[in-house]
Amino acid sequence: MAANPNINPNHGKKSNKKLVLWLIGGSIAMFGFGFALAPLYDIMCQTLGINGKTATSAKAYTAEQIVDKTRLVNIEFMAQIPPGINWEFGPQVNTMKVHPGELIRTNFIAKNLSSSAVVGQAVPSVSPGQGALYFHKTECFCFNQQPLAAGADSELPLIFFIDPDLPSSINTLTLSYTLFDVTASSQAALAKVQGATQ
Repeated sequence: MAANPNINPNHGKKSNKKLVLWLIGGSIAMFGFGFALAPLYDIMCQTLGINGKTATSAKAYTAEQIVDKTRLVNIEFMAQIPPGINWEFGPQVNTMKVHPGELIRTNFIAKNLSSSAVVGQAVPSVSPGQGALYFHKTECFCFNQQPLAAGADSELPLIFFIDPDLPSSINTLTLSYTLFDVTASSQAALAKVQGATQ
């Protein structure tokens, strides 16, 4: 049988090359999108006030702050320690009722149960997520790393107020901290603790 003179023998090779280039390009685009997704998610959460992320810096409290004495909001405090961190960590009080606009001071208690100095970093979140926009900290141990010598304990201060514009549908806010061991990446803080104990 004679070959069909209308069929180009290189046509299949060109189609395969084109398909391979499209697949490689698509894979690179998907990788880039996946890489950009985390920062985009953080920006979206910050803009929309979802996911319970709180501010990472202090908010000023002024003497002119309006206190809503007609309303009480229940504040719950929680603390989590991932496996592998040999600390005791928790709130001094588990719940309190506060008036929006009122400046409140409380403490969390931390104790290093290990035989070596450890640097901890607390990461906060507020539930429900939209409540994070109305939970303002003027001072928080979560703004800084917390170095503790072996066997040492510390009162970690938290000063906050609830914005009086908190939606009336929100009656309870839960502030939760997760404590992470950042000793390996915090050699300066660790040196400070070790120098103080010698």
